[in-house]
This record gives sequence, C-alpha cells and structure tokens, in this order.
Amino acid sequence: MAGIRNGRPYRRLVAAQKALGLPCWICGHNIPVNVDGRRRPLAFTLDHEVPLSKGGSLLDPANARSAHRRCNSARGNRTTPRVQQRASRRW
Repeated sequence: MAGIRNGRPYRRLVAAQKALGLPCWICGHNIPVNVDGRRRPLAFTLDHEVPLSKGGSLLDPANARSAHRRCNSARGNRTTPRVQQRASRRW
C-alpha cells in the first residue's frame, strides 16, 4: 500500500484536496498553508473519512478530507472523529 501512496493519482488527489483550502474536518480549525513537513503537528494531511483499514477507497475524492497531522494521527482508524469533551467546572 505504501507504493500506491507515492503514485501520481494519489499525489494528484492530495494536491487537489490541499488546493481547496478547507479547514481540518476533525477540529474545524484552519490548516496553515505555510506549514509543511512530516513532523509538524499543524501540517496538512489527507485523511480518509472511511479509513482504509475499514474498506475506504484510497483514491476516491468523496472519501478524502483535509486534516492536521495531529488530528489525523489522534483519530487513528476510527470511523468518526473523537470529540474532545471539555471538563466541567462543577466538582
């Protein structure tokens, strides 16, 4: 599967999704355009709404979503993003 992600169709899908300039679909915050790199938490990554391990399509634009690297990594292969619960001020 790693070889497919380096192929031209996948790179085109990543470029097209990034060009849309959409916010992270998990947290809703903007993805900075000037942040690149594999280890940067706010960098753009292509996420798949239906994870590949759950049968999602690698190259289907309808399955592609924009996400921060940290949000994508935290989500893992769950089918829905984990909603951050805010702590209550009540004790």
